[in-house]
Amino acid sequence: YSGNVTIWDYESGSNVKTFEVSELPVRCAKFITRKQWIVCSSDDMRIRVYNYNTMEKIKDFEGHSDYIRYVEVHPSLPYFLTSSDDMTIKLWDWDRGFENTQFFEGHSHYVMMVRFNPKDTNTFASASLDRSIKVWGLGSPVPHYTLEGHERGVNCIDYYPSGDKPYILSGADDRTVKIWDYQTKSIVHSLDGHSHNICSVMFHPKLPLICSASEDGTVRLWQSTTYRAETTLNYGMERAWALAATRETTKLAIGFDEGCVVIELGSDDPVVSMDGTGKVVWAKNNEIQTTTVRGLAGAVDDEDALPDGERLPVIPRDLGACELYPQAIKHNCNGRFIAVCGDGEYIIYTAQALRNKAFGQAIDFVWSATGTGDYAIRESTNRVKFFKNFKESRAIKPATASADALFGGHLLGVKGGDSAVLFYDWDSGEFVRKIDVAPKEIYWSDAGNLVLVACADSAYVLSYNAATTASAIAMGQVSPEDGVDGSFDLLYEISDNITSGEWVGDCFLYCNSSGRLNYSVGGKIQTL
Repeated sequence: YSGNVTIWDYESGSNVKTFEVSELPVRCAKFITRKQWIVCSSDDMRIRVYNYNTMEKIKDFEGHSDYIRYVEVHPSLPYFLTSSDDMTIKLWDWDRGFENTQFFEGHSHYVMMVRFNPKDTNTFASASLDRSIKVWGLGSPVPHYTLEGHERGVNCIDYYPSGDKPYILSGADDRTVKIWDYQTKSIVHSLDGHSHNICSVMFHPKLPLICSASEDGTVRLWQSTTYRAETTLNYGMERAWALAATRETTKLAIGFDEGCVVIELGSDDPVVSMDGTGKVVWAKNNEIQTTTVRGLAGAVDDEDALPDGERLPVIPRDLGACELYPQAIKHNCNGRFIAVCGDGEYIIYTAQALRNKAFGQAIDFVWSATGTGDYAIRESTNRVKFFKNFKESRAIKPATASADALFGGHLLGVKGGDSAVLFYDWDSGEFVRKIDVAPKEIYWSDAGNLVLVACADSAYVLSYNAATTASAIAMGQVSPEDGVDGSFDLLYEISDNITSGEWVGDCFLYCNSSGRLNYSVGGKIQTL
C-alpha cells in the first residue's frame, strides 16, 4: 500500500531490499528469476521492471487504462500477462522490448487474476468479478470456454500442480472455494467455511493441501484428496490477501494487512524405512519408491569405496501410488511387508510389489520383532488390538489412564499418560512390566535381551529376561499390578538426548540432539 516493493529472506525474516516504486499502492510483484528481475504493477496503471541484484530499473511503461490487478510470468517463454479493471488481459514480450503482443477480451467486469496452466503453458485461466472463470489460449483473442457456478465475483484461481488431475481451484466473494474439472467443465467440490470474501487460493505444490486466504482474517487448509478441513490459521493480523509456496519446501507464506507470516507445514522429516538387508522404501507424497543401499559404499579396503560423508549413488525405483497420504512407513521384522500409516488409517503392502495385504483404522501401528504378520494397533486411548499372522487375535484395555502411543519390538510397549511405559507379551497379551519413565522411543536389540528406553534428556538400558517372563506366563504367576518379577534389570543410564539409534550386537549406535554420532558399550560412550 506504501507504493514500495520489499524482498524478504524467508529463512531469517530479514528485509533484503526495498524498491520505492510509486506514489500509489502496488498490487502485484513477481520474480522473473531467469532474468534476475522483478516485475510489478501499481495503481498509476504502470508496469515497472527492476533488476533485483543491481536495483537498476529496466523498464517503466503504461500497462492498462485502469488498475492492474495481477501479473503472471510465463514459466519458460519471455512473456508475462497482466489483468486489469479495464476488463482486459494483455501479454507482454520482453524479448521484443516489452511490446504488448496479444490482447484478450471477453470479461464484463474487473479481471482479478490470471494463471498459466503448468501442464499446458499455452493456455491460461482468468478470474473476474463477472462471476466467471475463462480459459484462454495464447494466439486467440477470445476465450476457449467459460466456467460458471460462483454466485458472486471470482477473485483468485490456481491450477493443480501435477499431471494427474485436470483441476482449477477458485475463490470468490460468495465465500466458497470451488474445485473445477476443466475437461468436463464441472464443479468437483465446493468448500465452505470462510465468513468473508476469499482473496487467494492455492494447491500446495509439495503437500496434498488446498490453502485459502480470506478477508475474514483466516487461512484454511483442506486435504486436496478427501477435501476434509485440516486446520484454520488465524494470526490476528486483519485480512489475509496472498499465499505463496515452493515445490522445494513445506513452507507457506501468507500476506496480511498487518504483515507477512511464513510457517512450516507438517514435518520435513522423510517418511522412510529400511529393512535388515539395506532395502529402503520411502514416500514422496502419495508415490512409494524403493532402492537398495547394500554394497553401494564398497568395502573398507576396496580402493573404489566411497569416502565417508559422500552421498550414495542410489537409483530409485517406483513401486506405485498409495491410497492414503503416508505419514509413516515401517518394515516388518523380515522386510517382506511394509505398513503405511496416515490420517488414522494403515495399509500393509508387500515390500517388493506394493500388493495390498491388510488395512484398517488405527491411531498408531507397530510391528512385532519376531512374527512376520504380527502387529498391534491403538484404536483409542483405552483400546489396543493384537494381530497374529494378519488376523486379529485379542484386544486389551491397558492399565493406564490413557494409552498415548505404542512401541513395537520383542514386547509391545504402551506409553501411559502417567509418564510410564507398560510392556505386554505379544503371544498371550499378558502384562509383563510397568517402567516409570516417559519414553520418546524404545529400541530393542536383535536378540531381544537388551532394550533402550529413550526419554527427553536421558536414556535407560535394561536387560530383558525372556525365559523368566515365559515361565511366569506359563505358570500363571503374572501379577495384575506388577507384572513379572525379574523380567527387567536396569544396566546403566545414558545422560543424553537420543534422537535416533540402532543396536549392533551389544553396542548401541545413536545420534544425539547436538548432531553427534556416538556409540555406547556397557555404558561407556564414544563419539564417532
